[in-house]
Amino acid sequence: MVEEKMGACFTATKDQFDNLEKHTQWGIDFVERYTKFVKERSEIELNYAKQIRNLSKKYQPKKNSREEEESKYSSCRAFLTTLNELQDYAGQHELVAENLTAQIIAELAKYTQELKSERKSHFHDGRKAQQHIENSWKQLEACKRRFERDCKEADRAQQYFEKMDADINVTKADVEKARQQAQMRHQMASDSKGEYSSYLQKFNQEQNDHYYTIIPNIFQKIQDMEEKRIERLGESMRTFAEVDRSILPIVGKCLDGMTKAAESIESKNDSKQVVDSYKSGFEPPGDVEFEDYGQAMKKAVSETSLSNSRGESKPEKSNKRQGKLWPFIKKNKLSLKLGGGPEDFSHLPPEQRRKKLQAKIDDISKDIQKEVDQRDALTKMKDVYIKNPQMGDPTSLDPRLGEIAQNIDKLQAEVQKFEGWLAEVEGRMPAKSDPPSKRQSAVFETQNNAPPVTNNCAQDRESPDGSYTEEPSSEPGQPPVKPADPEFDDEFEEEEVLPTIGTCKALYPFEGTNEGTISITEGELLYVIEEDKGDGWTRVRRNEEQEGYVPTSYVEVFLDNNTKGLMTYI
Repeated sequence: MVEEKMGACFTATKDQFDNLEKHTQWGIDFVERYTKFVKERSEIELNYAKQIRNLSKKYQPKKNSREEEESKYSSCRAFLTTLNELQDYAGQHELVAENLTAQIIAELAKYTQELKSERKSHFHDGRKAQQHIENSWKQLEACKRRFERDCKEADRAQQYFEKMDADINVTKADVEKARQQAQMRHQMASDSKGEYSSYLQKFNQEQNDHYYTIIPNIFQKIQDMEEKRIERLGESMRTFAEVDRSILPIVGKCLDGMTKAAESIESKNDSKQVVDSYKSGFEPPGDVEFEDYGQAMKKAVSETSLSNSRGESKPEKSNKRQGKLWPFIKKNKLSLKLGGGPEDFSHLPPEQRRKKLQAKIDDISKDIQKEVDQRDALTKMKDVYIKNPQMGDPTSLDPRLGEIAQNIDKLQAEVQKFEGWLAEVEGRMPAKSDPPSKRQSAVFETQNNAPPVTNNCAQDRESPDGSYTEEPSSEPGQPPVKPADPEFDDEFEEEEVLPTIGTCKALYPFEGTNEGTISITEGELLYVIEEDKGDGWTRVRRNEEQEGYVPTSYVEVFLDNNTKGLMTYI
């Protein structure tokens, strides 16, 4: 009965250890699972931050003229601010990943190793204690069986002695031998009894220590280990939330920066920038006069022609060879579209040209200031070398100072050149308040008092209404001139006749003094064969042999409905 009870206790204790072993292993697996979860979250934060940085970098403005032009708009600056804030925003997510790795992943990985080692130690102690009490129980059973066996042997020896002593046929020596054997067996039984009693007392003490001290202590250590594991897991979960919470102020500032950038957008100012960028400086034409179609068109033209009223004869027919350089004009226009514009920006309208020249002057002035600052610094260094020869040779700085002086002279010459062009534009731009009649009279006065035309004169590029045109045969805004090489005449002798795309009426008379132009009289009707390409000139035809360019502001153009492009006055 006692053996069955003890066996049940041993089995129950062993089962408890098995259950605890399974549970603690599950706890370790749970910690490793949570660590893996945090690690994947950290990788997501890193990938997200990387994608945000790549997105911000992708849309960062490139260093080209187009992007520099866009930077003057408040909406573009706000977008740039948003991109920069996104960089800081991505940095905060990188910080989250870094803190998760340092404060949770690394700590839990280290703690998991410690937990495994501690768990192994506790269960090793438990198995050792269980094995010890089982071995003690086996030894107790062995003492008990030996005591039982010795007692049985003593009883048999006693019965044999009594039988021999009662038998009269047995010698006295045999009886004495049987008596001694019985005494020896009784002594052995007595010794076994003492040993069994002593070991039983010892086993009872060990069993009491095992079930009331050793095993409870081991179970308590395992319980403490589990509680510590759960607390450590809870701390990691709190840290997981606090790591995210710690970046919220900076993320909020990034979002505030984006909001502030959006609120800084000024639609009216951006619109004004567009107006200033594309403002040409040309004056719009005056009112269109009433035309009486009851009379013949030639008679109306003759009666209303200002040149005829002044006694001027109709201009002679232009030579067919006047248009031979038009293909070169188109080629020059193409070259300007590809970025090869003239240095003085004469292909631009007056207002745009003035802005470009002023910007060029400002840039050169900055370069001059840099050179001057560098010259002053080298001059001071040279003075120090003169006063302290041990610090350096003063003459070693002379080549650099001479180079800087040459650079300053070149830059100053450039400034003077651009300032001359700027003064020319500002002095010849038409006043916005002048009515068309005043401009017209000024045109006649300018044409009558103008000096002879030369190819190298800058004034030749000024159109009659004050608009700035291109230099002859080298810039797309200037009407074509007769080529110097006769081979070009032969090359373009058989030029294809361009179809008409509309008609136009002359608002003011124009003296076609430059080659490639055609003279017109006020009120004259002409055919349009090429509209204004932005250079201020329109190509017209009077008859099959007379073609040429006239200032766009001098005519009113009526394009056919099926033609592409509209004529506007900026």
